[in-house]
Amino acid sequence: MNDYLAATWRLLRSAPADGAMNMAVDEAILRAMSAGLVPPTLRLYAWEPACLSLGRAQRIADVDLEALRAADLDIVRRPTGGKSILHVDELTYSVIAPQGEPRVAGSIVESYRRLSAGLVHGLERLGVTRVIADQRAARHLEGPVCFETPSDYEITVGGRKLVGSAQMRAQGVVLQHGALPLYGDIARICPLLTAHPDPARVRARAVTVEDVLERTVTWDEAAGAVTGGFADALNLRLKPGTLTENELAWAKELRVEKYVAAEWTRKV
Repeated sequence: MNDYLAATWRLLRSAPADGAMNMAVDEAILRAMSAGLVPPTLRLYAWEPACLSLGRAQRIADVDLEALRAADLDIVRRPTGGKSILHVDELTYSVIAPQGEPRVAGSIVESYRRLSAGLVHGLERLGVTRVIADQRAARHLEGPVCFETPSDYEITVGGRKLVGSAQMRAQGVVLQHGALPLYGDIARICPLLTAHPDPARVRARAVTVEDVLERTVTWDEAAGAVTGGFADALNLRLKPGTLTENELAWAKELRVEKYVAAEWTRKV
């Protein structure tokens, strides 16, 4: 049981898109939410082609752009903070809701902890055990890789980070999005960064769902589990929907004018 009154949110299961479009859609939903045009939204999506994303204030110098081009990978800067993530073979989620919504109200840490309950319940539906989402991070851990450095109250399994999330607040709206790696080598990002982090160290600090369960989980299976987890933990009815015409128009505009622009990508 939980303490929330029942509420209906929109559920979006987006078709795979490039990094710029994925970030533009999240921001377009935030804009529509601020204007009162759409309900709180849980969005689930994937990346095509695979893409390396930078945190809002992360240096472009952290990325080996030549290695990225050689690997035929995309790059985008997120509107949220944090470090580098290689978005491949993963389920990405975003939650966009007004700051007054009880499930995201309060400080960033408070809303992180509330939303983590949905992710934890989703992981448990997949069979993941020993999930921890209520510990403060050790501050001596630093590096350019998101999954190498757990933040406060992020989700770990057996001491290794499983979900990387970041949050922003603008126009009276909370946007939190994050990545759940499903399978593949969690250290694939290392050759793409100028610091060339030690792959063994990254593997020791981060994990995929496949590593934990010793089986491959598809995007559809993970999406179903996360949807159910949010519904159960946060007392939600998640109603399948689509982007509105306004959201789609804003997303196309933001993709071109912001997220593919060098002025944004290379701003730091």
